Amino acid sequence: MLHERRVTRSVVGALALSAAMFVSAPRTATAQESADPIKLTLHDWTGQLITTEIMGEVLKKAGYSVEYVQADYLAQFAGLETGDLHVAMEMWETTGRDAMDASTATGKTEVFGPTGMQAKEEWWFPEYMKEKCPGLPNWEALKDEKCAEAFSTAETAPKGRYLGGPVTWGGFDDERVESLSLPFEVVHAGTDAALFAELESAYQRKAPIMLWIYAPHWAPAKYKGEWVAFPEYTKECYGDPKWGSNTDAAYDCGKPHGEIWKVGWVGVKDKWPGAYKAIKAFSLSNDEMGAMITEVDLNGKKVSEVVTEWMGKNEPRWSEWIKK
Repeated sequence: MLHERRVTRSVVGALALSAAMFVSAPRTATAQESADPIKLTLHDWTGQLITTEIMGEVLKKAGYSVEYVQADYLAQFAGLETGDLHVAMEMWETTGRDAMDASTATGKTEVFGPTGMQAKEEWWFPEYMKEKCPGLPNWEALKDEKCAEAFSTAETAPKGRYLGGPVTWGGFDDERVESLSLPFEVVHAGTDAALFAELESAYQRKAPIMLWIYAPHWAPAKYKGEWVAFPEYTKECYGDPKWGSNTDAAYDCGKPHGEIWKVGWVGVKDKWPGAYKAIKAFSLSNDEMGAMITEVDLNGKKVSEVVTEWMGKNEPRWSEWIKK
């Protein structure tokens, strides 16, 4: 009887263990994949919120648990390196390359590939300002005191005012002003929404404004204007003060441009191999993203509504991303 009780306990224990393993497995993922939530980071601009929610909702369709976590654009790498955060869907070549390279060099994060979108970020001015600063878009026109004053406000006069993005975006605009000896004062917008609200207000009044504009976005399509033509970016410009017109300072050039990358914790591919494959397969175009941002920022739709609409129209496409 003692032997029988031991056998019974052993069988019951095995069944309990089997049941526990079954419960912990994702609904459609293989038994080897974790049921822990995949944590995707959220930042402070509309396009990134859309990109991230599309990826998250696609992963949910594949049976994964997903968690959205608000995180600082550059400081998020500390969490990605420890595995406390898992996926960042937008790291822009224009502003995030240095932070991304430093993080991947640790071996704790990896680049999951391009998003398919091409990034451009630079100083931008409305077309009507060329009358007051006819040398534009050449950056050297900004060195003229009369031109700078044309972009001034009561708070910055006689210096011109440049409205930069939120401080968390990086971009080295303060350093750029100093290294190129521009008579401008950098003022940082508190949020993405505040940045474009100020553009809308100034444009309607034909008031002076010079600000950070980025693409993909609706603004370059809605408003007539141009990006300032700074000296072309090179790695040496940011890394070697001797490069460029100012041999004593770095950042004497424009911002870089190029890919928008997906990046994340190096453990994703082992913990959630199916999700890893889907994240790498994710791709959107600038035109698609610009149209979705327009729906949110200009037409008043919620991010979730726009994502749901995109999912409905593109099911054959995203289904391929999660296909086994």
